[in-house]
Parts: sequence; structure tokens; C-alpha cells
Amino acid sequence: MDQKLLYLSYADVSAVDIPMDRIVNTVEKGFEEMGHGRLEMPPKPGIHPGDGGNNFIHAMPAFVPAVKSAGVKWVSGYPGNQARGLPYISGLLILNNPDTGIPIAVMDCTWITAKRTGAASAVSARYLARPESATIGILGCGVQGHTHLEAMNVVFPLKKAMAFDPNPANAGKLAKFGNTLGLDVDIVDSPKKAVSGCDIVVTAGPILKNPHATIQAGWLDPGTFASLVDFDSYYSRDALKEADKWTTDHIGQYQYYKEAAGYFQNCPDIYAALSDLVTGKKPGRENDEEKNFAANLGLAMEDMVVAPMIYQQAVDKDIGTWLSL
Repeated sequence: MDQKLLYLSYADVSAVDIPMDRIVNTVEKGFEEMGHGRLEMPPKPGIHPGDGGNNFIHAMPAFVPAVKSAGVKWVSGYPGNQARGLPYISGLLILNNPDTGIPIAVMDCTWITAKRTGAASAVSARYLARPESATIGILGCGVQGHTHLEAMNVVFPLKKAMAFDPNPANAGKLAKFGNTLGLDVDIVDSPKKAVSGCDIVVTAGPILKNPHATIQAGWLDPGTFASLVDFDSYYSRDALKEADKWTTDHIGQYQYYKEAAGYFQNCPDIYAALSDLVTGKKPGRENDEEKNFAANLGLAMEDMVVAPMIYQQAVDKDIGTWLSL
């Protein structure tokens, strides 16, 4: 029997164009499944070639029965690629038929990684930010800055964004994107101006083993929610001590990063995993003054709940290239 799989390039995946509100809701459903122990997701193994351990290539497998999804993402992150004119994040995702194990699709994972990461932060914000949040600060205006602005705008009544990036051209691109979402965007010339006075703060620079610790204590206003897409790279330890609730998406993987890989040193104690908040095992925001932080790592589950939607719509729309196995 001739077995075929569908190859989807970055352009193909982008053309499928799953809307962000659907991705946010699907990722939240994935965390509900995780909270009830209804999926399989082993810790992601990785290698770190060169650059003092800042480069990574990770294997991320997961099986999510609720959406009939099984597969693995092979993804790399190389901070130095930006200077080479290459993407920071790249890789492939393999989707398998969970009934037979046969691969049914291979797709570029860049679009999925960008969108589901923003979606996961937005799910955290649903439980940890003030519902009326209207002002957001974005520090790091690349791909993740864009998708986080998009995802937060789906969940909250945003009106204004503050954009900071060491490269002003990146901030300009984010400003134009924010305008298409109906937001007023101010390009600011310092990190402090992108943090103070905001309801939500997103730091989306490169993940670094040795944090540059730019954000200082007192910069975040009471009641702020912070999403640390770049782990703890942007924050001084004194700023992190101000956290009322310090959360992550997976406690086991967080502990591995801390104990074996050397990240998250001298950070607050974990209050809850995101799945605990989604399933109601622990309360989220409890008052308007809390400074709540989400240090999400990025999970294979998030990729594997989005991938079947992309695959099915690509088949329906006749997008991609069929290859023989």
C-alpha cells in the first residue's frame, strides 16, 4: 500500500491561517487535558551546540488523545542567527496517525511555535492579569513580540501598546502591526518606559543563561502581569522578588532547566503550573494589586494541539505537497 505524507512549508502553514482566538482556546483546552492527566508528554531532551549553551536544539514529543494528535517537534533556537540574517527559531514538526504510528505530515514549525507561544502566554494572562487590562508593554519586538501582541489583544480590551527594541526598526514594525489591530502604539527609547504604567508586560528577547537583568525593582506597577517569554533574561533578581505569584507551564521541566541547565537561578518559588490554574486547582489573580509572573517554557502539547488543525485545513484547502514514504 502506497503511504503518503503531506509536506507543509512555512508558506503553506501560514496560508492555512488558523485564527489566533482559535489557537488560544485550543491551547487552553490542552492545559485542561494536562491538568487532568489525560495526555502523554515526556521531558524534552536537547543539545546545545556552541555559544556557551545559549544555542539549543530540542526534541518535543507529545500525545494528546482528546484531539487525536501524536508527534514530535524538532526545533532550534540560535540567538546569533539574527546577525547572520537567519531566523532565531527554526525546525520541523512530524505529525503521526495515533492509531497506526505512520507519519501523515511534516511541516515547518516556525509559524506554530510563534503562535502557540503567544497563545500560552495569553492563557496565563486570562488567569493572572486584570480582566480590564488595556495597556501592554512589549520588550523585544521580533516574531514573539508580534504574536504576543496579537494573542493578548484577543483576550483583553487592549487600547495602547508600548514598544521597545534595541533595533528601532523592529519596534517600528511592531507599531505598524499594532495599528492594524486597532491599537495606539508608542515606540519608546528605554526599557523602563515600556514597563512602567502597563497592565501587561511581555519580554521577548533571546533566552540567555546569564540574564542581562535590565528590568529593576519598582519598574512594574502594582497589579501588573508579566509574561517572561525569554525566561528570566530581562529581570534583575530584586525585580523578580516582587512577584506575588510566580508560575510556569510545567513544573517538572522548570526544575530541570533550573537544576540541570542552570536557568532560573535565585527566582521565586513556584506558585502553580498553568494547568493548575486552568483546572481550578489553584486560584489565579486574587486582587488588583498582585504582581503576577508567568515564566512559561513552551511545551510539546501546545504544538500538538495546533498541528492537527493545520493538517486538516491544509488537506481541505489543497495546500502543501504530497510525498511518498
